[in-house]
Formats: sequence, structure tokens, C-alpha cells
Amino acid sequence: MLIVGIGNAFRSDDGVGPFVADALAAKGLPALVHAGDGTGLIDLFETHAALVLVDATRSGAAPGTLVTFDAVAQKLPAELFHYSTHRFGLAEAVETARALGSLPQSLTVHGIEGGDFGQGMRLSDPVKAAADALIEKLCEISRPNG
Repeated sequence: MLIVGIGNAFRSDDGVGPFVADALAAKGLPALVHAGDGTGLIDLFETHAALVLVDATRSGAAPGTLVTFDAVAQKLPAELFHYSTHRFGLAEAVETARALGSLPQSLTVHGIEGGDFGQGMRLSDPVKAAADALIEKLCEISRPNG
């Protein structure tokens, strides 16, 4: 399983994906940061059987709200993952890969609602708390008996 943190670490809460990926990599788990556009994600889909993606959402929910999707079983709501500096983002990549028949066997997407998308490298308190909880959860399920 590869964990991919998506986002821009220099845009406050948009950096939640990279924050999670960096923390998991520091714990020895297979994780990387993906700051590029969705086309690069499709390449990852084709080379890994199981992926976990973490990205910021912007839906109007309370900052720090966590949503989880089985992206193989259900379509990702594009409106949740629209806050991106890229024209072709996470939801578009997943749905394009689905149409091409190139989704991995397992694709879980965790979205954490952001509150502050301005310049800066600090996550807001509720987003950091949600990220810390997700890091703990991903560590637990990544353990051999988890």
C-alpha cells in the first residue's frame, strides 16, 4: 500500500496531504507527497495495486471534518476536491482512470476539510487535529496485524 499526500504545503490547510504523508514516511511507512496535477496520479494508479490518497476538501463543512471514500466502489464528488492550483485534480484523475479501466484494486481517499487556504505553512488547529488522528489510524491499519 502506498499513501500519497496531495496538496501544496505553502497554502496553509491545502498542505494537509503533504503533512500526513511526511509524518507517515518519517514513521517508516510507504508514503510520498504529490504536488503535481492529476495526470501524475493516474501514473501511480497504474503502478500500485493499493493506494491511499489524502487531500484537503472545501465543501463548507467545519474545518477538520474528515470524509473517506472507497474510490473503486463509488464516484468521488468533484465539488469536494475542487480547491486546487491544478486544472486536473484528484477527482478528475480518479474518474478518468475509472473510464480508462486503470484504477488500482484498492483506492481509498481521505479528505480533510480545510478552513484557511492562504499563504503559509501552518495548518489550522482543527485541520492539524484531524490530520494527527488520520495519521494514527493509518499507522494502525498499516501494521501487520492492523
